[in-house]
Amino acid sequence: MLNVRDIDTYYGESQALFGVSLRVDAGEIVALLGPSGAGKTTTLRSILGLTPARGGAVEWQGRDVTRWPTHRIARLGIGWVPDDRRVFPTLTASRNLSIARKRSSFPAYSTEACCDIFPALRNLLPRECENMSGGELQMVSISRALSGGPGLVLFDEPSQGLAPKVVQDVMRTIRGLREAGVAAIVVDQNVRTVLDVADRVYVMHLGRIVHEGAAAALRDDVGGRAALGLAA
Repeated sequence: MLNVRDIDTYYGESQALFGVSLRVDAGEIVALLGPSGAGKTTTLRSILGLTPARGGAVEWQGRDVTRWPTHRIARLGIGWVPDDRRVFPTLTASRNLSIARKRSSFPAYSTEACCDIFPALRNLLPRECENMSGGELQMVSISRALSGGPGLVLFDEPSQGLAPKVVQDVMRTIRGLREAGVAAIVVDQNVRTVLDVADRVYVMHLGRIVHEGAAAALRDDVGGRAALGLAA
């Protein structure tokens, strides 16, 4: 579904990614881990065209989208849950979901389906987002991505700053995407929790992929995680 091949990405003259390659198959959950500053968010931004790669290629369903504008990439069925949520604060949750709907070759989640995933969302629909907690905003942000009809969702630190119960709900949602045939890349510092839901894992360090393998194997390998600079 997604094939990232040897991409080099820069911020100005400073190189952030060095020959990064990864793939995601349909319905697969892939963890992208590593210390702060390793290049994880930049990789997601390169996939979305927000920080286009200067070298290599980003292919979506066999189509080279490396230098496409972000809105065209999104319309192909790639959703994004950014680390700072980026909802429209003065709009209601309901309006945030409705404006995210677009024509896509993948099924879109209805507002009712999003409320089935997050029951608390139902009471948030008429409320402006500027009056919500971090956990409530994350529900809106994830639901917004699902409302756009994604075949792949990019999650950037989805558990950041959330209460343990909300983290469980978020990870349950990510696990449920697999059952619906929706793929995901998950960037998160909560290593063990992410490895519990992922099929495969890539680990980054200083802008490079330094490990690729089965998520379950790394989850059960305390020494391996320590060697890669990941939390125990």
